[in-house]
Amino acid sequence: MLNMFKDDQVVLFQGDSITDCGRDYSDIKSLSEGYPGIIAKIYGLLFPDTTVTFVNKGISGNRVVDLLARYEEDFRAIKPDFLSILIGVNDTWRRYDSGNPTSAEEFENTYRELLNKIKKDMPNCRIMMIEPFLLNSLPDRASWREDLDPKIQVVRKLAKEFADFYLPMDGILAKAEVEQYTCTQLAEDGVHPTALGHGVIAEEYLKALSKK
Repeated sequence: MLNMFKDDQVVLFQGDSITDCGRDYSDIKSLSEGYPGIIAKIYGLLFPDTTVTFVNKGISGNRVVDLLARYEEDFRAIKPDFLSILIGVNDTWRRYDSGNPTSAEEFENTYRELLNKIKKDMPNCRIMMIEPFLLNSLPDRASWREDLDPKIQVVRKLAKEFADFYLPMDGILAKAEVEQYTCTQLAEDGVHPTALGHGVIAEEYLKALSKK
């Protein structure tokens, strides 16, 4: 496998609790035991002399509007050479647990504003967009589809305009659930991946990078 990054580059993971996964906010080197930490560990094993810096700035509960709000501190100030974004499930979840919906139009406009800022301020930063996903691990999760599916389509639309890499994780995890695992093996609540689920995300992330 060819080295995916150049020495001294900065790789930034952005998103919500799936990316956060219990990282230590006081330690810039804390990547969590989720897919960011797995990716960094595998990369370090493949390239033991690497000087690439991995940074996790995912924050639990975030929606796309929250990413935009912390753009200056948690995107621009980091100055990443490579950035991955996984966001969207909370934009659906808040409709059902607190009556605070985000329409697909609002989601697209906010996400587009964020991506435009990234392209303007960091034109050489390569972007990986990861679509939000949902598994039917709990009885009510299927009903969320009417809200989440249009947002997944928004992410796919925006990826055509802005992304260098795209991970169709909703489809990837659905395929894994049909062919290999159960929903609960991948995400017990349908949203937050288990260790296995994070491993699948990390594998697909690295696989996508190795193709370019």
